[in-house]
Amino acid sequence: MRVRAGCGRLASVGRWRSRPTPGRCPINDVFERQLTHAVLELGAQADPPHTLQRVAEITPEFFTACDYVGISLVERDRIGTPIATDERLRQLDEAQYEMGEGPCREAILEHETVVVDDLATDPRWPSWGRAMVSELGIRSSASFRLFTRPDRTWGALNVYSRTPGAFTDEDVEQGRIIAALAAVTLARSIHDEQLAQALESRTLIGQATGMLMERYGLDDHRAFDVLRRLSSQQNVKLRDLAAQVVQTRDLPVGADPAAN
Repeated sequence: MRVRAGCGRLASVGRWRSRPTPGRCPINDVFERQLTHAVLELGAQADPPHTLQRVAEITPEFFTACDYVGISLVERDRIGTPIATDERLRQLDEAQYEMGEGPCREAILEHETVVVDDLATDPRWPSWGRAMVSELGIRSSASFRLFTRPDRTWGALNVYSRTPGAFTDEDVEQGRIIAALAAVTLARSIHDEQLAQALESRTLIGQATGMLMERYGLDDHRAFDVLRRLSSQQNVKLRDLAAQVVQTRDLPVGADPAAN
């Protein structure tokens, strides 16, 4: 395996690239147009799953010879691969975490960028590498960590090719840019979805509070306290209870708004 730095120079840090070296490959006009299109495409997606799926679909456009794409995410203390352009690839990608070996795992846990020239001969991940070669004919890979700040790692963008040594210096530099774009877009998508859910919850709770005020002659503080008490007593989320009140236009059967 070799790791590339800048344009046409091997990185001196060894087998992994952790940080870009001074100087970089110039962005050509084609890449600039592709990047602009990608920004618009990803920004138009409705939610995080659609954003991830679109990232996987457009990523091959930025590489010379990319046959497969997988996106791995860190969820609590577990790493999984929810998105891949091939179901068997998704399973093999996830096998890295069970086996404790593989370039995607290294990109997430140890190094920001990992490029493998030949999985058939790389000595570090023999079991996983052999499976990739035998089952999908994959020979080379490049993994890019998805992060928006040093202490927040979302996962990794992984590209694979059936050709040994498929990923050029320019591929690697452009891959970092695509990974950065994907991470920022994913983070914003998740934030937007959370914000939308929060606003929807606030609206439902406000509507339910207003209904209780009108129906039972309560002020807003007392009506909200009733909702909060019933939510705790019935072990139901406040948003779900509010939605029920809005739908039925009354409290659940047996609930007493005057109880303490």
